[in-house]
Amino acid sequence: MKFDTPATTNPIDQMKVIGKPVDRIEGVLKTTGTAPYAYERHEVASNQAYGFVVGAAIAKGRIRSMELEAAKRAPGVIAIVTAQSAGELAKGQYNTVKLLGGPQVDHYHQAVALVVAETFEQARAAGAMVRIEYDRMDGAFDLAKAKDSATKPPRISAGPPDSAVGDFAAAYAAAPVTLDATYTTPDQTHAMMEPHATLATWNGDELTVWTSTQMVDWARSDLARTLGMPKTKVRVISPFIGGGFGVKLYLRADALLAALGARAARRPVKVALHRALITNNTTHRPATIQRVRIGATREGKITAIGHESWSGDQPQGKADGAVHQTRMLYAGDNRMTATRIAVLDLPEGNAMRAPGEATGHMALEAAMDEMAEKLGIDPVDFRIRNDSQVVPDRAIAPTAENSQAQKPEAATGDVKPAGHPFSQRQLVECLQIGADRFGWAKRSARPGQVRDGRWLVGMGVASAYRGAPVTKSAARVRLERSGRIVVETDMTDIGTGSYTIIAQTAAEMMGVPLAGVFVRLGDSNFPVSAGSGGQWGAASSTAGVYAACMKLREAIVQQLGLDVADASFSDGKVTSRGKSVPLSEAAAQGELVAEDLIEFGDLARKSQQSTFGAHFVEVGVDRFTAEIRIRRMLAVCAAGRILNPKSARSQVIGAMTMGVGGAIMEELAIDKRLGFFVNHDLASYEVPVHADILSQEVIFLDGPDPLSSPMKAKGIGELGLCGVSAAIANAIHNATGIRVRDYPLTLDKLIRQMPTAA
Repeated sequence: MKFDTPATTNPIDQMKVIGKPVDRIEGVLKTTGTAPYAYERHEVASNQAYGFVVGAAIAKGRIRSMELEAAKRAPGVIAIVTAQSAGELAKGQYNTVKLLGGPQVDHYHQAVALVVAETFEQARAAGAMVRIEYDRMDGAFDLAKAKDSATKPPRISAGPPDSAVGDFAAAYAAAPVTLDATYTTPDQTHAMMEPHATLATWNGDELTVWTSTQMVDWARSDLARTLGMPKTKVRVISPFIGGGFGVKLYLRADALLAALGARAARRPVKVALHRALITNNTTHRPATIQRVRIGATREGKITAIGHESWSGDQPQGKADGAVHQTRMLYAGDNRMTATRIAVLDLPEGNAMRAPGEATGHMALEAAMDEMAEKLGIDPVDFRIRNDSQVVPDRAIAPTAENSQAQKPEAATGDVKPAGHPFSQRQLVECLQIGADRFGWAKRSARPGQVRDGRWLVGMGVASAYRGAPVTKSAARVRLERSGRIVVETDMTDIGTGSYTIIAQTAAEMMGVPLAGVFVRLGDSNFPVSAGSGGQWGAASSTAGVYAACMKLREAIVQQLGLDVADASFSDGKVTSRGKSVPLSEAAAQGELVAEDLIEFGDLARKSQQSTFGAHFVEVGVDRFTAEIRIRRMLAVCAAGRILNPKSARSQVIGAMTMGVGGAIMEELAIDKRLGFFVNHDLASYEVPVHADILSQEVIFLDGPDPLSSPMKAKGIGELGLCGVSAAIANAIHNATGIRVRDYPLTLDKLIRQMPTAA
């Protein structure tokens, strides 16, 4: 099915199942521990062995020698895999460095060996016996020091690295009121509950892996590419995933080494990365340095806005796209953005929930508050005064065939001139409704004035922007003789509710109750879907199911000899011209199967498809210790039709919580002598927990977007993060009068500037 004209009235608009706050259909499996993750698939292959990954002990250099004999003689050891014994391996399309290092070492804890043994304990003990001598080389581990050597990347995920409209320099110099501020964000790591884990087995020259991945087809393609074998010989299975956040978008060392280990051991091998390897071996959100300049009239109209960003990565790596939202959020006739990337010898930087916008909002939205204060204008009012109903900048927008989902390092659309329309933009409504619901009118414009016992209390706000990319996605739908509908697609569920919204889509389309639908996900034997990532998964995958259901509806009507144009599906029956027939009758002679995919045409090129929101936060800061407490949070989100308000709310609340971590807790500490992340376990890497946030509320604006997909829906999981950290920073300033531009805003950065406690 080609989606190239705006959606009109269709079966989804019945909203009998779609749009309802349905419990997640796999929730019982998750809460009872009966949803098996990759490492727990004991039943799928017998005689499983265990692999333990040995990571490099240097950040840059070469392996001079590797002594394996003691490890080979250790109890239970079956095989040891190294780059030398594995033979020639290619680099995956989505990998910046090789997943199995040697003799060259690219970063600390890059995998350099896999020890396979009968038990995990034996593999781990033998791994400690591997003796490696290195020739260490000097490396670059400090973004601030490497900043001056940074260069312009060919692209960023949000389009070209630089953009310009008008004459920013002249307009900024002439502006009556100006702001020039630099903000820094730290390296951050993913802390999903399920680690990277894979079970691999060979049957002749055919490889099957049960793994934890967000993108089944990407994993399959890159695994085949790396091993130099046909893609048709590789099967990837990933039905249940315990969190991803972007770190599981791409093939990682656990999958490759499990495959190599199984080949060497001639039996199934499972590999899980322990927490230190997750931090230093996989990908992370890179640190940024961002300079924001704003010039405005005394009445609060922005006349010049500039945003420059620096980040670092391995050679051939990607820059953080922190400037993207600045191209989209606010009006201003003269503007510029610029992105630069420095070579750093740290572990690979890559996608982490809302890559680019998550860090970019932390700077832009803090700068907007600082500018509002200079102007003496309420921060909500200042944002509304500078709203733009058209794209204010030249920018790359998500499109159907050039979307971020197709190839993250590629362009996400076509260059659009300033003035290009949004398909839907409700930023002002989000700000106004949020301000009213949150009690913004009670906020003191003068910082440091509100107290509650020993707490200084403040409110903060931030706008939220995130693109709404879509990409082709396929599904197979079958009508069984019993009348049950079965959906098959390689789409993944990383805790986001994919099973449920896909089941809701099929139930709505086929006119059956939710219990009459069975969903199978996460198997490369199924049609290729959008996968989970970049806020494209929900809108794209459900549209693919919609397309397959439309084809199945036609097959059913034809099988029953009814009129296609007049047929309706409801209550397990097909009705046409007053005649109702049970769905099961169409499959009486055998099940009916339909397969199709959604392909997106030029609509995304004709309008900018985006999601918008507003975040409001109230904090308390202890006036004696400078400890920070989140008292309440509100998110107002506009993201087209909300397919399941319950799971969408959970997504936004999770994102808001992640924003709290980014604002006041989360930071990878770098050993700048040896080049590794020191706090690489869950004991020393702090993340927010339930007790850290007293109240969270989410409001969804009703507004189906007919230009987005037949579902009229857009992604929302990453919108809930964009702007949260800045809203907290702004609330802290309102509470204390202290402006800290170096995230996270820990108490040591506040305490010396705290107002007198008396």
